[in-house]
Amino acid sequence: MKILVACEESGTVRDAFIAKGHDAMSCDILPTSKPGPHYQGDILDVLNDGWDMMIAHPPCTYLTVTGNKWFYHPEDKELPVEERRPHPRFPDRKQHREKAVEFFMVLAEAPIDKICIENPVGIISTRWRKPNQIIQPYEYGHKEAKKTCLWLKNLPLLAPTEIVAPEYMTFKSGKRMAKWYVEAAKLSPHERAKARSKTFQGIADAMAEQWGIVSTEESNAEKIVGSPILCSPSSTGKANE
Repeated sequence: MKILVACEESGTVRDAFIAKGHDAMSCDILPTSKPGPHYQGDILDVLNDGWDMMIAHPPCTYLTVTGNKWFYHPEDKELPVEERRPHPRFPDRKQHREKAVEFFMVLAEAPIDKICIENPVGIISTRWRKPNQIIQPYEYGHKEAKKTCLWLKNLPLLAPTEIVAPEYMTFKSGKRMAKWYVEAAKLSPHERAKARSKTFQGIADAMAEQWGIVSTEESNAEKIVGSPILCSPSSTGKANE
């Protein structure tokens, strides 16, 4: 199966599918961190190249709800949203968000049979539709907690493979945060962004194992009956805490 892994420089998902015998290529504006099939450039250059499946990781900076605090002037908290001024440090953040939503939708509407788009909890749920499911790294053998939304097209829900206890850090104020997220704050801005956006190996392996099998079964069915059997888009899954 021919698979495009969009907006991935790590090569994690790409290599997981290659290990299962698929023809996978990653694409990002950055060079790949690991040797392997990779197109460095605009995803639009290769989006229409006849892919069977796409796993996409569009940038979340302007889509995530955690960035909402940077939209408006800190002195305007008590004002109605329509009366608030832009944040003095990030006056163009609203325009950047609109471009991010537009890019997300280009991926969602790509002419590819099977699509998974992952992103943190953000505004896409209200601007387009709710994700099919929300997964956590600790459901796939990692101790990290990081809510990850999956918007799926013609793919089944991703089943957990190994549930472990997540690690948290509790501050004197009583606030609790994922340990890995706190530790990532000690890194340089560039390395911190890479650490917080990476796909965990257990999740990548689950995608390759479960979704690669789905496509293999469909291919075999086509040979037998002469027509494709498609998985229906999954219903919305429950969010994990």
